[in-house]
Amino acid sequence: MQQVSNSATRSAPGVGADIGSFVCAPQIPRVVFGAGAIGNIEREIDLLGARRVLILCTPEQRGSAELVARTVGTRSAGIFDGAVMHVPIEVARDARAKAAALEADCAIAIGGGSTIGLGKAIALESSLPILAIPTTYAGSEMTSIYGITEGGVKKTGRDARVLPRTVIYDPQLTVSLPVGLSVTSAINAMAHAAEGLYAQDANPLASIWAEEGLRALASGLPRMVRQPDDVAARSDCLYGAWMCGLVLGNVGVGLHHKLCHTLGGSLNLPHAETHTVVLPHALAYNAAAAPEAMRRIARALGCTDAAQGMFDLAQSLGAPTSLRELGMQESQIGPCVEIAMRNPYWNPARLTTPRLLQLLDAAYHGRRPVPAREEC
Repeated sequence: MQQVSNSATRSAPGVGADIGSFVCAPQIPRVVFGAGAIGNIEREIDLLGARRVLILCTPEQRGSAELVARTVGTRSAGIFDGAVMHVPIEVARDARAKAAALEADCAIAIGGGSTIGLGKAIALESSLPILAIPTTYAGSEMTSIYGITEGGVKKTGRDARVLPRTVIYDPQLTVSLPVGLSVTSAINAMAHAAEGLYAQDANPLASIWAEEGLRALASGLPRMVRQPDDVAARSDCLYGAWMCGLVLGNVGVGLHHKLCHTLGGSLNLPHAETHTVVLPHALAYNAAAAPEAMRRIARALGCTDAAQGMFDLAQSLGAPTSLRELGMQESQIGPCVEIAMRNPYWNPARLTTPRLLQLLDAAYHGRRPVPAREEC
């Protein structure tokens, strides 16, 4: 049996009944939250000491960028609407050149992970301050993680320079986000929180954020699906996404993220949807090794079993529950397991080829997970 043994099959710091020792050095941007919060943007630009802002967006969100430009008036140096997924190095260079040519002293990124990622790519070399206005639940705005794609290879890292200085969360800006994308984006955020509860570098503060984020999303999502323009429901979802993003920005991840990075990178499966399908099965895999984390996840979801509760939530919201419906082929399960077993992330439960094959087989067919009672 091929096996990866982690040095700590015990609970991670801050997860077990005994808090134990931990290191906590939170990195948190200034946050302005609430319906209509975008109306505070001029004040926030003043606090950054900026006078000329370059507004970043995708081609599809040009209208949102123009709204920001009208709001800031003469402070707008221009709009760069070329943000795309995975931040190709060519796009990053073009945006940096435009920022320099316009003598911009601040970048405003409005949109999801692609746009905020472009802002980070600019800041990485220029240290230009970023003001982020998220319109999805991705959570990138709360992290110092960046990613740039060059020659077909995406390179990621962490750097304090790329962490946005200020984040404006305005739930009214998320009302137009389609329901299906809202659901998978939110469950992607929930994955950050769930894994943060059993991360190797978990700490009590991140665990509080994680449980609160899961609770807010579990409460807001069903209401948002029933009534997509319910600003109160959208507020709960955006608040939950903020909490989950804080977890991602301050502690590590484990098996779930490794599998999703493998599936996304190797098979080009859609990012948020892949997270949505895999999460319940990754939780089931880790259930016996991280019982306190599972108890907290279940409590936040209002259920008795974390893995089954997460599966049932996704199913009830109309989200995808199988890798097959995302375009994966059954013959690709084995090769993906082989890739995932190379350079694995730390994980509370030992990683073995037979168990990972079982996990991906269940995720491929969309079976309701059965939590493992013991590690093998």
